[in-house]
Amino acid sequence: MSSVSAVRLPRGLGGLGVFDWLTQLQASPMTYLAVLGACALDAVLPVMPSEAVVIAASILATRSELWIWLVALAAAAGGFLGDTGSYLLGRTAGASAARRLFRSPKAKGRLSWAGEALRRHGATIIMVARFVPGGRTAATFTAGTVRLPWSRFAAADAVGASLWAAYAAGLGYLGGETFGRRPLYAFPFGLGVALLAALVVEAACRLRRRAASAGGRNAVAGRLER
Repeated sequence: MSSVSAVRLPRGLGGLGVFDWLTQLQASPMTYLAVLGACALDAVLPVMPSEAVVIAASILATRSELWIWLVALAAAAGGFLGDTGSYLLGRTAGASAARRLFRSPKAKGRLSWAGEALRRHGATIIMVARFVPGGRTAATFTAGTVRLPWSRFAAADAVGASLWAAYAAGLGYLGGETFGRRPLYAFPFGLGVALLAALVVEAACRLRRRAASAGGRNAVAGRLER
């Protein structure tokens, strides 16, 4: 059985290095802790992509080296803990933390989107944002800054984290079952499907924002013509 101290983390944030790293931890309780930790840290400190870790661990589950339900449970628990940390950071640090976490124009745009989405849809957006690229941190952090009641945040986030964990674990398990004894094919398959789904969600969000913006301009133009 491998120990954590004996395992070197992959230099890259993605790719097959994640799978190789988890393979060294297989058949060990540390694998489940690695999944939980990656899903928690990814909310604020994306040291390792949590989705890739869950997919890789789920592929190992198809080889009877891990329990798939424990992988999903660890992913959901880690996701919830990480989101809670992001929420508390937004609630306590607010603007000062936002300046550090959301420096780039794209990140600022996501933060603005999260604020508007929370005003329009309430806690429901916390469940949806997890499937939007970059939306998880922005939504959970903003929920803290606007002081969304903890009970509403926790309920919505628990559902969102569970759905996401089942989705990511399902992708990995599907890839593992599809490619059988070729896990190095299963891993890119799972990541590819996840990337495609993220791109579709991102495109849908952009189209919706453009439609809303165009509708607002048309409404203003109509009032001016009157």
